[in-house]
Amino acid sequence: MARSAGHTSWLLIGAAAVLLLASAATAQDCLSATFSNGQTFGKCNSMPTLGASLHWTYHAANGTADIAFRAPSGSNGWVGWGINTGGGGMAGSSVLIASQDSSGTASVLMTNLDSTAPSLPLQPATLKFAVAGTPAVEYSGGAYTIFATITLPGNNTQQSTVWQAGSLSGGQISPHPTAPANLASAQRLDFLSGSSTGASNSRLHRKNIHGVLNTVAWGILIPTGAIIARYLRVFESADPAWFYLHIAFQCSGYILGVAGWGLGLKLGSESVGITYHPHRNIGIAIFCLATLQVFALLLRPDKKNKYRFYWNIYHHSVGYSVIVLAAVNIFKGLDILKPATGYKTAYIVVLATLGGIALCLEAITWPIAIRKRKHDKEAINGNAGWQQGA
Repeated sequence: MARSAGHTSWLLIGAAAVLLLASAATAQDCLSATFSNGQTFGKCNSMPTLGASLHWTYHAANGTADIAFRAPSGSNGWVGWGINTGGGGMAGSSVLIASQDSSGTASVLMTNLDSTAPSLPLQPATLKFAVAGTPAVEYSGGAYTIFATITLPGNNTQQSTVWQAGSLSGGQISPHPTAPANLASAQRLDFLSGSSTGASNSRLHRKNIHGVLNTVAWGILIPTGAIIARYLRVFESADPAWFYLHIAFQCSGYILGVAGWGLGLKLGSESVGITYHPHRNIGIAIFCLATLQVFALLLRPDKKNKYRFYWNIYHHSVGYSVIVLAAVNIFKGLDILKPATGYKTAYIVVLATLGGIALCLEAITWPIAIRKRKHDKEAINGNAGWQQGA
């Protein structure tokens, strides 16, 4: 029993570690990025949204920076990066926007955005900071990369930067989505030290907490508790410890999940006019089903009770429904937040790990369960024969 419980604990620790190390993986992606022209840069910054990154080399002698801005996009989309010389946010920023025409030729449009709803189509304009020559662009591996040499406004290494991504409509740049990731795509960047401060740090931080709480609760603790109940109970030496472990994992998952769910409702109430209906509705369904599971513990009949069979059906069907819905909703949440790719990859690894362990334990415990049922059946038949003989 100690060995089985130890393995389960290591499973949880390992799964959580994968999620916690996702940000480190993202940083590694930034540092290990390569460019087709062989160019290298002294610093890089993995931006907190849209999977974008900025690479640069700052030249203190003349106050310029060689930059490479990279962001994922479909071939029918656009990405942009710029500096707001008058403050933070989109309005008033000077930007470089990369896109492709119908022939697949990529180009960069330099323009100024005077408001959050600029006139379309966007027109070329002289930026509020100097750009040496003509910026270059390439589209490869599902991402645009813009190369340029810029003069930092006011010879100041600290600049308010913005970045964005959207789609093309009729070959023209159309407004970007209003998802949280898009609305939080601004930060204060120090080109000398490489440090950055998000413009919407507090709200984005709460969204990240919401995501982490729900992922750990519904996506790790609850499935792990189900694995414990399904497989450890087969071993006689694990009884009744498996039951208490199961309850501990499920209750911990429920408490964290309710906290994350409540934070999600709070964030939703603050986002006037923006509602992610599928994500919200699935979240409510998960909360309701999980609450039913809590009551299932209070209503659990004795093993010999004739209603125990029906209770088991109810308990198992609701539990597995929560696990499936949670996995679906976590991916929907990741699509809404659009964090760096490392986070989605980390959760896929967690799911694959839990699924692989479940398959291995299924193969190990099935023969044991079959032998146990056969033994119990023989014991029942033996008792019946003894009673008839008596």
